[in-house]
Amino acid sequence: MVVLQGAVPLNARRFQVDFQCGCSLHPRPDIAIHFNPRFHTTKPHVICNTLRGGHWQAEARWPHLALQKGASFLILFLFGNEEMKVSVNGQHFLHYRYQLPLSRVDTLGIYGDILVTAVGFLNISPFVEGGSEYPVGHEVPCSRALPQGLWPGQVIIVRGLVLPEPKDFTLSLLDEAAHVPVTLRASFADRTLAWVSRWGRKKLILAPFLFYPQRFFEVLLLCQEGELKLALSGQGVGATSLGQQALERLRELRISGSVQLYCVHY
Repeated sequence: MVVLQGAVPLNARRFQVDFQCGCSLHPRPDIAIHFNPRFHTTKPHVICNTLRGGHWQAEARWPHLALQKGASFLILFLFGNEEMKVSVNGQHFLHYRYQLPLSRVDTLGIYGDILVTAVGFLNISPFVEGGSEYPVGHEVPCSRALPQGLWPGQVIIVRGLVLPEPKDFTLSLLDEAAHVPVTLRASFADRTLAWVSRWGRKKLILAPFLFYPQRFFEVLLLCQEGELKLALSGQGVGATSLGQQALERLRELRISGSVQLYCVHY
């Protein structure tokens, strides 16, 4: 799934999101999926098409455009085995069958009259087990078992959306005795990020605050020998030392705060 957040300018005429087979300018690469909202016509609509060998194929058109000029949006591009589904602001909008192998796509191109605030990629299945429709952000608190603790090379990935009026966000790791050796805490009141020890001691993380209301986020924790390295939305922002034995004794991951979760993976 690809998540695109942004806004449509008031004077927008059109924009496009292209899932491309290459990034060259000359010759123009094949485009497996061309998603093209058009606002300048009498009846705004969306065109989907495929560019193969420099030639556009038969276009598909959807009226009743679910995007508004001057308004923000959240678009989900959800890729199945045979077709792509698109939802706009939580509502299904269209589906488009592939005309080129999806395995050829290696470039995302966004062009035209659009303000992009965030792009997110979920490269594991976002479906609820047994489900087939768009994933819905799950409310927190959320708890996940770590039956074997953490070991060097293991990665914890948390992806989701910050709620409109957030207060805080915490990610805690608990050991076998239900103690909390370390918590990652984001405070929206003073826009600070900190590691909090089991004794309540805070160690501020001196990095830009990358959590924004109604924005997609990704938290990545990489376990290395005796420490956890942290990255936020693709940017490394520091680490905290726990000791290898303490990491191996961790048995639970807890997430709470003003967010909706799309993915918790480890």
